[in-house]
Amino acid sequence: MMQQAVFDTAQWLTQCHSNGAELDLKELLYYKSKAHLLSLKPKKRIQSSQAGQYLAPHKGRGMEFAEVRQYQYGDDIRAIDWRVTARTGITHTKLYQEEKERPVFVFTDLSNSMLFGSQLLLKSIQAAHLSALVAWSACQRGDRLGGIVFSEYAHHELKPTARDKGVLSLSHQLVDIHKQAFANREHNAENRFSDNLKRLTHLAKPGSLIYLISDFNHLQEADLKQLERLARHCELIGCQISDPFEHQLPAYQDAIKVDAEGQSWTLPLMNKQFRDKFAEQTAQVFNQRFQRLQRTGMSMLNFSAAYPIEQQVVRL
Repeated sequence: MMQQAVFDTAQWLTQCHSNGAELDLKELLYYKSKAHLLSLKPKKRIQSSQAGQYLAPHKGRGMEFAEVRQYQYGDDIRAIDWRVTARTGITHTKLYQEEKERPVFVFTDLSNSMLFGSQLLLKSIQAAHLSALVAWSACQRGDRLGGIVFSEYAHHELKPTARDKGVLSLSHQLVDIHKQAFANREHNAENRFSDNLKRLTHLAKPGSLIYLISDFNHLQEADLKQLERLARHCELIGCQISDPFEHQLPAYQDAIKVDAEGQSWTLPLMNKQFRDKFAEQTAQVFNQRFQRLQRTGMSMLNFSAAYPIEQQVVRL
């Protein structure tokens, strides 16, 4: 896990309007001022028979630099590259690729496994914070925002919408579905990750940018195949949320008795060898899952629920 700078937890929670366990609209609005921290600039070309490139194939006056060539009659003199001109003695001009708007989708998992946290935030709260940051960044960039927010008990699909309206719609769904999931967290219910991934495939058009925010604990082989198909036409960024407790058990003087699903066992947390073996096995599981997700064609990022999301995105 990454090392983070020491910060005042209580002060940050107050500033963010959060208590770490219950989600409120104010803490999602907090990320509007942080939108500049996350770049949604395309990291690769997405080939699509339906939508083409996100960067338009024609060259014109735009935001993305393409190349330098010799000046031709009719070129905009404001685009002259004076450094290349001075170096070669021949007038050169810059060409740009025109940017097209693309939809940005946020796939937010608020399942029961996400309703866990040992330090700063529940994983589900961190997922909501990251979703809000992506949403405000898309809004600032001028992209349309859509998404799917789900738990075992509810799901909501949002079609791509421009400006603040799309962000606020997503934020309200994050708050409502998290509240429902939190209220029913003691109940057993079937996980809906696979079903919602299929919905995402129908909702996201080719050429879209998709952020999948989850702990990926319920990933199945069929889901990986689904992601491989989706990655052929969209840019996928997977954000794996975890808690420090899932990587390293804390030292504790007394043995902890655990009862679950009719079984009982003891965790000898005072035993360093037991804790080290747990950490080793867990690291192997996390790394294997991370690498398998990367092989689908998805770019992967790790985030901890123990630190503010703005501290982590600036290190990407």
